[in-house]
Amino acid sequence: MLTPEQFFQGAGWLALGTVTFGVMTAIAFFLKWGIRFRLVGATGFMGVLTVGFFGLSFQPLVRTSIPGAIPYKTVFDSGAAQVVIAVPNAITETELEATLLQAASNLLKPSRIGGSGRATPTIRARAIVHKPGVSELVYVGQVTPSTDKTTTSPIVEIYPDKLAKAKSAAS
Repeated sequence: MLTPEQFFQGAGWLALGTVTFGVMTAIAFFLKWGIRFRLVGATGFMGVLTVGFFGLSFQPLVRTSIPGAIPYKTVFDSGAAQVVIAVPNAITETELEATLLQAASNLLKPSRIGGSGRATPTIRARAIVHKPGVSELVYVGQVTPSTDKTTTSPIVEIYPDKLAKAKSAAS
């Protein structure tokens, strides 16, 4: 995975290429070359790549890793306020807390946090309890962003009774 610094360096090289293509396009128009309009397209495409790489240099694409967290899968994402992740049934309470914090760090971006009138973004963790003939979704915990302006740490809720139900099905 490229780092923001590498994207910034790439944007510099692409900007140099864009300027080069721009100069070549100007020369092509001055000398009435047959490929002058193709060079306009190439110059525009180089400009788009330059701006894209420059934009990617601002936001890190690296996911946060929290010690003790286990891998999870995002099974539902509304794109706004609701996210559901799948965790294994045999997860412990400490692993669940670390996993929810990691999911909050990776998935609760400022674009999800709305103003007044919008639902609070919530990430819910679920396990599946299999019984003969039916499977039941068991929500074992959730995390929401803090509403307190003095702290940035999210609020983690773990449901011990449902976690025990999921664990008993795993055995």
